[in-house]
Amino acid sequence: MKHIVKIITLLVAISAVWIGLLEMSVVPRSQTWLLPIYFIVSLGCYGLLMVGIGLMHFPTCPQEAVLLQQDIVEAKDFLKQRGVDVNSE
Repeated sequence: MKHIVKIITLLVAISAVWIGLLEMSVVPRSQTWLLPIYFIVSLGCYGLLMVGIGLMHFPTCPQEAVLLQQDIVEAKDFLKQRGVDVNSE
């Protein structure tokens, strides 16, 4: 519930700034109408940047890979004891 309140508050604040710019004529009207489009494009670029940074810094965990392989072997042994064919070959 807290997350939706933050989103709504942010949208209301952005809308208030946009309407204020429209009313005060600080920015020419032809450019003010494009501000929501600029905002959406900027938000998309920010999202792509965050995904790219996350992919560049994606951690490799060799210890976790070894533990995962051990878990897979244990699971196969368990299932073989129960009579399940687990040969993936």
